[in-house]
Amino acid sequence: MSRLRELTDELLELRARLYEGGGEARIQRQHDQGKMTARERVAALLDDDAPFVEVGLLVAHDLYDGQAPAAGVVTGVGRVHGREVVVVANDATVKAGSWWPETITKMLRAQEIAMRCRIPIVYLVDSAGVNLPYQGGVFPGQYGAARIFYYNSIMRRYLKIPQLAAVMGPCIAGGAYLPALSDVILMVEGTSFMGLGGPNLVKGATGQTVESEELGGAQVHAGRSGVAHYAVADDAACIAKLRELVRELPDSVAGAPTRGDGGSGPRGEGDLPASVRPVEDLYDLLPDDHRQPYDMREVLKTILDAPAPNADGSVPIAFDEFQPDHAAEMICGTGTLGGRRVGVISNLRGIVKDDRDGPPRFGGIVYTESARKVAYFIETMNRHRTPILFVQDVSGFMVGPDAEWSGIIRAGAEFVEAMATATVPKLVLTLNHASGAGYYAMAGQGFDPDFIVSLPTGRMGVMEGESAVMALFSRALDDLKAKGEAPDEDLTTKMDEVRADYDRQLDARFAGARGFVDAVVTAEEVRPTLSLLLHAAARNSGPHLGAFQLPPHL
Repeated sequence: MSRLRELTDELLELRARLYEGGGEARIQRQHDQGKMTARERVAALLDDDAPFVEVGLLVAHDLYDGQAPAAGVVTGVGRVHGREVVVVANDATVKAGSWWPETITKMLRAQEIAMRCRIPIVYLVDSAGVNLPYQGGVFPGQYGAARIFYYNSIMRRYLKIPQLAAVMGPCIAGGAYLPALSDVILMVEGTSFMGLGGPNLVKGATGQTVESEELGGAQVHAGRSGVAHYAVADDAACIAKLRELVRELPDSVAGAPTRGDGGSGPRGEGDLPASVRPVEDLYDLLPDDHRQPYDMREVLKTILDAPAPNADGSVPIAFDEFQPDHAAEMICGTGTLGGRRVGVISNLRGIVKDDRDGPPRFGGIVYTESARKVAYFIETMNRHRTPILFVQDVSGFMVGPDAEWSGIIRAGAEFVEAMATATVPKLVLTLNHASGAGYYAMAGQGFDPDFIVSLPTGRMGVMEGESAVMALFSRALDDLKAKGEAPDEDLTTKMDEVRADYDRQLDARFAGARGFVDAVVTAEEVRPTLSLLLHAAARNSGPHLGAFQLPPHL
C-alpha cells in the first residue's frame, strides 16, 4: 500500500467519525423532534450530486477529548441551482450546537470566503448559544463572536452579498443577531425559537413565566414582531424555500450562476473535462518516502484538463510551460481546470542539471534564478487576469555563501511581493512539503490565498523532524563524537521525542485541525474540489487585506 493510500484510508476513517457528529443517539433525538441533522440539511440544500467542499471538517477534532467534532458547525462551498454559495450549519447533535472557540473561527472563515469571493451565504441556525465553560475563548476579543455580526453588517451595507438565514432550532441571546442581520429570515413552526433570552432567563430577570413558542416561536416573529419573513411547516419546506430564494437572486447581485463542472458523479465529476492521466495515478506517482524525487509534470497531468483536439485533429499540449529550460527547479505554465484557464506554479522534485555554474540544483528548493522567474510569471498572470494555482512541494529557499552572494534575499523578496500583491484568485494544493520561507512564497495561508487544500501527504512546518534534531542536539552530538562516545539512552530518548512531536505537527490532519488548510482531500477529490473553488473565486475583485477590499486607487 502506498503512503498516500495509507494516509487516505486513515483520513476517510477520521471523516466517518466526524460525520456522525454527536453520535447515533443524538441524531435519533434530532429526528424524533421532526428535525433534520445539519449534514442532512446541507445535502438537501445543495444541488444533487454537485461537489461540496467542506471547509474546516477537521477543526478541533483532536481537542476537548473528541467532544467537539467539526467544532459543532458544518461550513463549506457548494452550489444551489448552479450558483456557488457558502453554507454555515450548526450541528445540534454536538453540545446542542453551542459555540466553541473554534466554532467562531470556522464561521468567520466561512463569512470571509463569501466576502472575498462575492458569493451568497446561507445560515442554517440551530444553536443553544455560547458554550459557557469556554466563553473566554468565544465572547471577547477582536476575533470573538462579535466579529460575526461585524461581517454580517459589512456584507449587508457595503458588499451587497446576499445573506439568507433559516432558524431551524434555538437561536438564543447574541446569536439572534446572526439572522437579524441577514437579508431574509425563515423560521420553522414548532421547532424554532429566536430570542435574546430564553424562558428561564426571562423568568429569572423579570419574574414572568412564558413558553418558548409564545416568547419567540415562528408565528410570533413572522406575525407579531415582524422579525422573521417566512414561517414554514417543517425542515423540508424550509430548505425548499431557501433553494427558491437562491434561484430568484438576480444575476446582477453577488454570485451569478456559473457552469462548467459538477454534475452526475458521486463527487461531482460528471461535467468535468477528462484529465490527461486519471487522478488515481497520484497514488503511484507520489513516493512512499516524502524525501524521494518524483515527476511533477506527470502529477500535473492528473490535475489539469486534457485539451480538446484542434480543428485539424491535432491535440494541443495540456500544459504550456513557461521557460522550461531556465531555472527548472520551479515549474511555471498555463492550462485549464474545470474548463477555466489557470496559471500553475509548482516545485520540481529531483536534481536539475543545466548550464548554470556550480553544482546541480535540488528540486523543491527555491534558488535566486527560480525566484525571479516565478515573480515574473506571477506578474504576467496578474496582468492577464489569469487565476493562479500553487502546487506546493517546497522545502525552502537555498542557503549558503553562493546563495547569499547571488542576492537570494532580494530575489525571494521579489517572489513574495509579486505573489502577495497579485489580485487574481490564488489557490493552493499541498502535495508534500510546505516548509520554511518557501511555504510563504508559495502563497502560504498568511498571504490570504482564496483557498488552500492539502493531500493527506501534506507536511507543513518550519523544518522536518530530523533537521530539528540536528538543530537542537548537534552540539551535544559533536561533543560526544569528539570524545569517542555514543549518545546515551536519555539523549536518544529526547531526540526520538522531538522527531515524534515534529511528525505529529507536520501531519496534514494536524494542520486541518487548526484551520491552517481549508480541507484535506483525497486524490479523487482534487479536481472537483479545485474546479469548484476556482469558479467560486472567479469574482474575487481584489486587492484585499484579509477579507476587505482595498481602495480602488491602490
